[in-house]
Amino acid sequence: MTSKNATECLQANAEGIARAVQILESGELVAVPTETVYGLAARADSPEAIAKIYAAKGRPEFNPLIVHVSSLEMARELAEFDTRALDLAKRYWPGPLTLVLPLYENAPIARAVTAGLSTIAIRMPAHPVASAIIEQLGMPIAAPSANRSYGLSPTKPEHVYASLVDDCPALVDGGSCEAGLESTIVALRAGGTWRLLRPGPIPKEALSDLLGPEERGSAEQIEAPGQLERHYSPGKPLHLNRTKPKPGDFMIGFGEIEGDVNLSPGGDKAEAAARLYDCLHIAAASDKAGISVAPIQPHGIGKAINDRLKRAAA
Repeated sequence: MTSKNATECLQANAEGIARAVQILESGELVAVPTETVYGLAARADSPEAIAKIYAAKGRPEFNPLIVHVSSLEMARELAEFDTRALDLAKRYWPGPLTLVLPLYENAPIARAVTAGLSTIAIRMPAHPVASAIIEQLGMPIAAPSANRSYGLSPTKPEHVYASLVDDCPALVDGGSCEAGLESTIVALRAGGTWRLLRPGPIPKEALSDLLGPEERGSAEQIEAPGQLERHYSPGKPLHLNRTKPKPGDFMIGFGEIEGDVNLSPGGDKAEAAARLYDCLHIAAASDKAGISVAPIQPHGIGKAINDRLKRAAA
């Protein structure tokens, strides 16, 4: 792919990875592919580099970032892992699970990464390119989705280009993201309690089987990405649970409900999750004034899909 702007396009090979590491070392930003969505990466120890993420995305400073690591050892240098955290990491890392854990006081992390909180959100991506970049860099990266805040997440290189234009110095072209939906985020509390902060590819039911019932009540503050009421917006009115399009709408179908595009003609929720943002990008670029989306049953990963759609429609 050839960039239409100032973004340097890097191939997902040894040369491209080495160049991405060089750019990150210098304190600049690089969009990197993960198994979930493309992330806008910066070295996590540099206040100046982290400030560039917030500026490029137009991200509110109270919204913390997820730190990505290439090993459990790297993660344990940053945060306190109790037996539950170790068990979850061994089961689901590398993969789409983010753990919110107590931050070590002297951890080499820029304060803006955690928005000044005493906790840190960490995950180990399961994408070979992202993993290789972090490993060769030799330090964690902060990497929120590579798009403007409140906008649609990017699952293809062209989504990054369309959103960030000249604010992303480099991008590693890893093609389409496999999962296409941001990670599940779970906060582990002192005293053995826990809370699901963002549904994702790993369902709440699986976490409950391991951790017991989730704590009651609602979260009192923003602890991790994806908790804002308005997020993932396509920039047009979004009408949910439609069996046919609202007049003048672009229709996103699912299963037997047809549309201008279909998340999964066979009704496969994993396929729907992988195609969700791409279909929303297509709908947003159409000449239709609004977007209608077919119903998706809120079970398993369907809960995460509906979470994104609800916030997109807010």
